[in-house]
Amino acid sequence: MPGVTVKDLNQQEFVRGLAAFLKKSGKLKVPEWVDTVKLAKHKELAPYDENWFYTRAASTARHLYLQGGAGVGSMTKIYGGRQRNRVMPSHFNRSSKSMARRILQALEGMKMVEKDLDGGRKLTPQGQRDLDRNRQTGGNNKKKEKWFLFL
Repeated sequence: MPGVTVKDLNQQEFVRGLAAFLKKSGKLKVPEWVDTVKLAKHKELAPYDENWFYTRAASTARHLYLQGGAGVGSMTKIYGGRQRNRVMPSHFNRSSKSMARRILQALEGMKMVEKDLDGGRKLTPQGQRDLDRNRQTGGNNKKKEKWFLFL
């Protein structure tokens, strides 16, 4: 698929495909306690998906591919959300720094991500190659959608 970049693909399909690749490769180290942890202080429960670690790692790798270098603090801002304060106004809260750090460390263990000299982390050439391969295989699996107009 020459001329097609990661930006041209559907984000959800790409992240699902990359998460499946990470899980199938078996190189990503997943901590034992991932099924019992919340991802942010504004969340009430742990994620329902048991493979959320692979999905978050794939999403993080995609973000590093598109935006360039990013650190733990910027990842907490990206994955943050709204905290509802009952009768008081809602406010933005960042996600867990520990989760962002562990995911970046796991991607470093796979040699997909490396520390940047300017701070933060960036994608390695090997990591970029893995994402490009996933782009090539994931783009061919597009389903043809039918749109119906109901009057």
